Amino acid sequence: MSRYQSLTEPTDRERAKAERRDALLREATRLFALHGYAGVSLEDLGAACGISGPAVYRHFAGKQALLIALLVDMSKDIFAGGLQAAESGGEPLEVLSRLVDFHTDFSLARPDILQVQDRDLKSLPKTELALVRKLQNNYIALWTEQLAQMHPTGSPQSHRFRAHAVFGLLNSTAHSAHSPRTKKSGLKPLLSNMALAALTSPVV
Repeated sequence: MSRYQSLTEPTDRERAKAERRDALLREATRLFALHGYAGVSLEDLGAACGISGPAVYRHFAGKQALLIALLVDMSKDIFAGGLQAAESGGEPLEVLSRLVDFHTDFSLARPDILQVQDRDLKSLPKTELALVRKLQNNYIALWTEQLAQMHPTGSPQSHRFRAHAVFGLLNSTAHSAHSPRTKKSGLKPLLSNMALAALTSPVV
């Protein structure tokens, strides 16, 4: 490797460190979802990755730092995905359809992290919790802006209620979709159609 390549390409040590960090995040998500944040120790996390508990400190300041990385990054990812869907333009129904597709894909692909958020969000420190709440509110606004155009006689509260109702429907897959008793074929279109029905039903 030339001197110039070394400035841009990670070394073997850097790659190994990044892989170990990713493994810790992956195992933290799995273990927190199974046992709850309070029910998992650094020793549990280290053992899941083949290292000692104290070795976790080489990558994170502690267990709470892992939770922060998981939930803050998740909120950033969801908002970024939603923003991309919203900024592609089109009529409100088109935008909402893209938002539903994005959120459905996310909930089906990452059920563990949704369970961690549901159970352990309040374990975040105040600063990070406020950041997550801000990102969540910005994400909800992407939906309510379209709902306000679709249902001009509805109230802001009703638009927000619709959005939260759809999130509840789609996020419930974190608890049911990966059960051995749940048939996976046709699940995404079923969820998407149910979500769109809730979003488009007329204001009474």
